[in-house]
Amino acid sequence: MTGRHRKHRQEGWFWPALWVAVLCLGFGALGLGYVWQQNQVDRLSREIRLREQRLAELRLQNERLRRQLATLQTPRVLEQRVRELNLGLVPAHPAQVWRLPEPHGWPETRTAGGLANPTVPGPG
Repeated sequence: MTGRHRKHRQEGWFWPALWVAVLCLGFGALGLGYVWQQNQVDRLSREIRLREQRLAELRLQNERLRRQLATLQTPRVLEQRVRELNLGLVPAHPAQVWRLPEPHGWPETRTAGGLANPTVPGPG
């Protein structure tokens, strides 16, 4: 073999070897990316599960507190607390109670041009 053919043969392996190395690095990077992504999915699913459990606990606690509040607001419990704290509160005498009729609507304000604001209802 002449020197020219040997040199050509030595240079011919570089680009295919470089191409194989680039492909191997690319597939390795893809594999690592896939493993990282699956790890993230697993971590997020655990986090979601923990937050859903916490949400269920908070809903149960909220319901317990709602029932407790309803119980504490009953007239019997309120009267008992008034007696325990010696507040001296008694029910109002019927003469002390003023009953007001429920208003049917507010009178409309009139201006020189007609109604002031016919689309806005009054309070109540």
